[in-house]
Amino acid sequence: MQTLHVELGDRRYPIFIGNHLDPKRLLEPYLHGRQVMLVSNTTVAPLYAEHYVKALEQLDKQVATCILPDGEQYKDIEHLNLIFNALLEAGFNRDCTVLALGGGVVGDMAGFASACFQRGVNFIQVPTTLLSQVDSSVGGKTGINHPLGKNMLGAFQQPQVVLADMVQLDTLPDRELSAGLAEVIKYALLGDLDFLTWLEENMDGLVARDANLLAEAVYRSCAHKARIVANDEKEQGERALLNLGHTFGHAIESYLGYGVWLHGEAVATGMVMAADLSERLGWISRGDLERTKKIIQRARLPISCPKIPLEEFLAYMAHDKKVLNGQLRLVLLKQLGQAVITKDFDVELMKQAILANQSA
Repeated sequence: MQTLHVELGDRRYPIFIGNHLDPKRLLEPYLHGRQVMLVSNTTVAPLYAEHYVKALEQLDKQVATCILPDGEQYKDIEHLNLIFNALLEAGFNRDCTVLALGGGVVGDMAGFASACFQRGVNFIQVPTTLLSQVDSSVGGKTGINHPLGKNMLGAFQQPQVVLADMVQLDTLPDRELSAGLAEVIKYALLGDLDFLTWLEENMDGLVARDANLLAEAVYRSCAHKARIVANDEKEQGERALLNLGHTFGHAIESYLGYGVWLHGEAVATGMVMAADLSERLGWISRGDLERTKKIIQRARLPISCPKIPLEEFLAYMAHDKKVLNGQLRLVLLKQLGQAVITKDFDVELMKQAILANQSA
């Protein structure tokens, strides 16, 4: 097992990464009250919920469960209310803990619910997908979608602890594994050229689910995110770099309908669009752009999206959270391994980059 810490002063918390992690031993120090609400979904709960419920009950905890439907399309206020209902019906108080067992959707919804219930209760993340292990479970960003924009309603709610067990990736569908690799690639492109080289050398093994390689990828990704979050918890500056590809990707998700494309698939194509625009601006070379496309393709991810009317694509981008004072800011590449947040780009070139990466 490897351990990282997100350094937030008195809210410092660990990320445990390994195989066959012992939830009873690792969770006990972070369960402050007796009541635990385990939030999962209809896919993950049959596989892993019983294991965690038993461990919690062995710690003399009162455990209740809330099982959500599986899918990004359910990450909305209606289904968020199911968690509140479960907490209230179980008679839980503000000493309770909400434990998220699942992927990014479960983690985001359970985290947002824990931030709101009785003005804030303890929260634990047990991410079961690669994407949630390397991204959404770390850093405290929680929320739900709105028809006009992704993740528009939410709160910063840091977990007490994160358990990332590589064993749970064994049951992850291939498409979901690839979606997680999109976020892994993101860390390399935005800030670590050596990591990009490592991914190029090991991508075949990652796709083949080599447990040691996956653990290393999760560790290196979480180390990058933990450092950035410690420097900029509320996304006032550097943390926005983590949105490389996301402004384009969120537009794709919103237009197609939440859940039609996985988040990582949309981000993958979004990163290609960002790299394409960076190349058009003269910041990276054509070879850098092709290198970006190649590593994304090797992860079995799309590098172009279905045709979306440009006006609608731009309208969704205008709802992005990085719009400041009416001006869109993008995360682009000054070079591979060095991203910047900028509002200084040619809009016409941005339109060209969007259109060039849509399939006919």
